[in-house]
Amino acid sequence: MTAYRPPRLPSSEITPKNLYLTRRSLIGAAAGGLAIASAPSVFAAPETDYKVSDKPTTYEDITTYNNFYEFGTGKDDPARNSGDFKARPWRLEVGGLVNKPTVFGIDDLISSIPQEERIYRMRCVEAWSMVIPWVGFPISALLDKVEPLGSAKYVAFETVVRPEEMPGQRGLFQSMPWPYVEGLRLDEARHPLAILATGIYGETLLNQNGAPIRLVVPWKYGFKGIKSIVKITLTEEQPPSSWNLLAPNEYGFYANVNPDVDHPRWSQATERRIGEANGLFGGARMNTLPFNGYAEEVAGLYAGMDLAKFY
Repeated sequence: MTAYRPPRLPSSEITPKNLYLTRRSLIGAAAGGLAIASAPSVFAAPETDYKVSDKPTTYEDITTYNNFYEFGTGKDDPARNSGDFKARPWRLEVGGLVNKPTVFGIDDLISSIPQEERIYRMRCVEAWSMVIPWVGFPISALLDKVEPLGSAKYVAFETVVRPEEMPGQRGLFQSMPWPYVEGLRLDEARHPLAILATGIYGETLLNQNGAPIRLVVPWKYGFKGIKSIVKITLTEEQPPSSWNLLAPNEYGFYANVNPDVDHPRWSQATERRIGEANGLFGGARMNTLPFNGYAEEVAGLYAGMDLAKFY
């Protein structure tokens, strides 16, 4: 089945893939960081301290090896089974403990924050890892629009439920309760590395990658990256998290990358980089870094916390 491709971003608003891959500004000195494209466009932004020297994962690998259980549990299921999913039109409801609850049309939302729109290059880790050139904007840019109340302490996310378009949500194929839900502390959501992604490699996000808008928090394990978000709610209490509800002894709310804390069924001390064939199982293994290499930027968020207990 041919995957549905949503409308491409206007050519004036993207960085061509060949320019993106060759741009000198994407070559950084610190492994596991962030880079921002610097060519004049709505994605342009001042240089930051977040850079990465890792080679980006290929577009083909990023779009064909995915976890998106709404379309199936196999890594190739999302690309094969998401062709009927319609990512446009799309509405994102933001409310809860805010002064200005708002329902945004996705394209209006993206165009309303052009100065925040950027290209980020981030490492993302599960038991395997990728380096993905995300297109997106900081969650804080959206939160500023709705003005969180002083009582708000958490940000809850909810994905779409469309069993007629998402085979993993219907019948015998269901693998977990729906909708998929996730959450962050408000200070985590306001960190500049926490983004809402709307594309990769300067192109509109494909269905299998979470179109039209998904969460990316690069210092956490990949299951925190809820996809196809329809609702964001500011709350005072810690919101539920799907994998934590399903298996609380295996998946915590925080999900910070920590090589010193093993999953009950496997070690998390190493990861396999997708697309770097090297060995029997087709991927180079490397040491996993605390907070996925972003410790300098985010460790302060968890000062004084026992990270083995609050996993």
